[in-house]
Amino acid sequence: MSTLRRIRSTWKQDRGRRIVSTGRKLVIVESPAKAKTIGGYLGKDWDVEASVGHIRDIPTPSEMPADIKKGPFGKFGVDVDHGFEAYYVVDSDKKKKVSELKRLLKNADELYLATDEDREGEAIAWHLLEVLQPKVPVKRMVFHEITKEAIQRAASSTRDLDVALVDAQETRRILDRLYGYEVSPVLWRKVKAGLSAGRVQSVATRIVVERERERMAFVRASYWDVEGDFTPDGPANQFTARLSSVDGNRVAVGRDFNDDGTLKAPSVVHLDEATATSIARQVLTAQVQVTGVQEKPYTRRPSAPFTTSTLQQEASRKLRLSSKNAMRVAQRLYENGYITYMRTDSTTLSEAALTAARQQARDLYGADYVPDSPRLYEKKVKNAQEAHEAIRPAGDRFRTPAQVAGELRGDEFALYELIWKRTVASQMADARGSTATVKLGGTLQDGRVVEFSASGTVITFRGFLAAYEEGRDEERASKAAEAEEERRLPKLSEGVRLTVVRADPDGHETTPPPRYTEATLVKAMEEKGIGRPSTYASTVGTIQDRGYVTTRGSALVPTWLAFAVTRLLEEHFTELVDYDFTASMEEDLDRIAGGDERRAEWLERFYFGDGLPDARPDGAASRAGHGLKQLVDDLGDIDAREISTIPIGEGIVVRVGRYGPYVEETVPQGVDPQTGEMTSGASEAPRRATITDDIAPDEMTPARARELLEQSADDGRVLGQDPATGRDIVARAGRYGPYVTEVLDEESAALKGKNKLKPRTASLFKDMDLATVDLGTALKLLSLPRVVGTDPEGVEITAQNGRYGPYLKKGTDSRSLASEQQLFDVTLEEALAIYAQPKQRGRAAAARLKELGDDPVSGRPMLVKDGRFGAYVTDGETNATLRKDDDPESITPERGAELLAEKRAKGPVTRKRTTKKAATKSTTKATTRSTTKSAATKGAAKAATTKGAAQAPTKKAVSAATARKA
Repeated sequence: MSTLRRIRSTWKQDRGRRIVSTGRKLVIVESPAKAKTIGGYLGKDWDVEASVGHIRDIPTPSEMPADIKKGPFGKFGVDVDHGFEAYYVVDSDKKKKVSELKRLLKNADELYLATDEDREGEAIAWHLLEVLQPKVPVKRMVFHEITKEAIQRAASSTRDLDVALVDAQETRRILDRLYGYEVSPVLWRKVKAGLSAGRVQSVATRIVVERERERMAFVRASYWDVEGDFTPDGPANQFTARLSSVDGNRVAVGRDFNDDGTLKAPSVVHLDEATATSIARQVLTAQVQVTGVQEKPYTRRPSAPFTTSTLQQEASRKLRLSSKNAMRVAQRLYENGYITYMRTDSTTLSEAALTAARQQARDLYGADYVPDSPRLYEKKVKNAQEAHEAIRPAGDRFRTPAQVAGELRGDEFALYELIWKRTVASQMADARGSTATVKLGGTLQDGRVVEFSASGTVITFRGFLAAYEEGRDEERASKAAEAEEERRLPKLSEGVRLTVVRADPDGHETTPPPRYTEATLVKAMEEKGIGRPSTYASTVGTIQDRGYVTTRGSALVPTWLAFAVTRLLEEHFTELVDYDFTASMEEDLDRIAGGDERRAEWLERFYFGDGLPDARPDGAASRAGHGLKQLVDDLGDIDAREISTIPIGEGIVVRVGRYGPYVEETVPQGVDPQTGEMTSGASEAPRRATITDDIAPDEMTPARARELLEQSADDGRVLGQDPATGRDIVARAGRYGPYVTEVLDEESAALKGKNKLKPRTASLFKDMDLATVDLGTALKLLSLPRVVGTDPEGVEITAQNGRYGPYLKKGTDSRSLASEQQLFDVTLEEALAIYAQPKQRGRAAAARLKELGDDPVSGRPMLVKDGRFGAYVTDGETNATLRKDDDPESITPERGAELLAEKRAKGPVTRKRTTKKAATKSTTKATTRSTTKSAATKGAAKAATTKGAAQAPTKKAVSAATARKA
């Protein structure tokens, strides 16, 4: 009987007997912080322990035992021929945790699985059941907020494990494994080794690349208008208006231009500088009067409470938090009982939350600010996942920001305040007022009739704006949000004469589509139905970690590598990066979660056929109904060079090479690239230049490319000749920074084999400038490493510049130097003094960056240090590496304590011991055969006897699991 069936049977028996446990109860949650909070709400008979996330996963083939690797699980960790069963193993760093949970389970009469109530949380609970194999009653405990009332209510009202949710999450995991393992090798062969493809990450990368393509194709257009100040009776009532029409034809503004710089409609007037200047000069002396006044009511409704997507967007706009950091802060707020669950598509609030928000708005702002009935928000999210409540302050009565100010600091307080304001404002009255539009007319000296217009909004009742106003994303046109601004106009009526105080021509340029930020990319993914609330932050982080996207300020800039990868996927895996198809896969996963689709059957169609639509726009042979396997098998010839080539115009291309992107221009040999005149033969000789990382793709114009090519043709700046060798010393700009090198003569460069000479090269120090470095400095750099002297025992001491900075070396003993300049300046006496000090090893030698106070668990002082592999926090006993979004300068004591707690919960990392090589080849072979056979025998025995450990499934187990899933 499978684990799930046995557990279900146990539940039914327990319910039938009405067993009431009087012993200890074990509750398993995901995180230590959540365990600590929940443990305080349950009685002394409850043990609350954290699994610290997932305890097992599908291993990579290299991590599989030899006998499993040769079997049906060997390629993917998934048996695609027998129901798509996955081979799971307990993570090496979770084995100690599993042992601890098993020990606690022995003393428990009941097991409560209290992981998050979403697909991933349900899957974590299922994995715990599979590994722990409990013999006691098991209950699924769910809650959306961590308050005493909610936890006690959840403990008394449990449910069964939702097998459909588990199936949906397993399908997602297997789907991602198949996608990545089939498509990524194609990228390795045709673009660059080590690349990865992902079902969601590849589509997200495509979104960013397509926006950059729009920017590259964009042609700026200039246009002019006239801005003037007018008044009916003096400075007190002065207002500003803009020229809107000439002779009855509307004046062109930014939105009237196509992205290629042409006008969308020929009927609009496109003003140039001369015309605008002429109109401005004549308006100053013209008779101007009010020709029309229009006034209408203004009403603005509050925004809905936060979902995961809108929280990430608003945290980015207002708090400058990345998606990953926003979710990390929200996780801490949730686990410590301040907000409800933070991964949700829902905008609904519970009855208790509606009452709390309305009462708080009434208490703080007055009864007039609260509508007669609660506001209900129905958000029809494409492919909405499990409908939790919206993100809101926890509890039946909300704590105001002032009430939590003593408990929360920094980002945690700012995010809580944002959530509180949004929730309360969502139940407040509309903002009300009026919007007035005024038209002004006049006739110029040359007979042209001009019209100016001005708009203003007056808020007479602020309503929800008293508590909160939603931020805006970057606008394409700078004036797009003017209508929303609160701006008063004087009371005017038709026929009123106006005095022209000022009239100036105003020039503009159209702007390309703004790049995506993390917030707007998340918004675009949500609108297209790509990904889920739980995956937005990780997807945005992944495409940055993989080198597909970099950041410039808050903007996401695709790399040239992303262009090559996206092109390959678009041309040869069109279906897999199609937006609608990716969204439809999410719908299918929802159907599996709802029990309307079978996991194995869906994966069968996706992988083997009848599961992919025809998304090819080129009219080629239809591939509708093909599966992923057929797409990979029937790729045909892919020209790797062509895939990695991006034309930028005028015969210039960007190529993505093995060592990075470079620009290339092919010209006939002997042809002057400036004049095009032939000077000798006509064979092609391409000119190439490395593209530095600071140049964005939309900035790589033909003109900029030629600048790089010219710089490369100059082959750097010659600083002079080395007096010792007579060779030229040049300073160059390389992809990894400026450097100096010597130029070998033809005879030296032609040497091969043992006699081959390699030119000396040295990077400039951080405080050196490529434009000002001189020959003397270059020769000093090329002279490194420098012999400082010898110690009393005659051992030579040298000063060297290495991967981790400047250092001294004496035999095998190395000591760090404080600055690069010391490489030239350090004396023998100073070097001996450094060696006389006790050597600090490993992390003890790291530079101290910040003090965080005492750790609440160990009582030791917490320090942030700069180590060999980056910044980390330590209390002297436990070291925890800072995450990507943790700023060493602004990290809070709470965050430091959390990182240390997570590291302690994981336990020490166990490393496999390596055996010494045998002395002779024959002994080595014999030992290898013996060890392999012995390991295989022991592994088989362990698989047969160990309960819960994820070893190789037997045929009986596989067939039973297949039957269950089918």
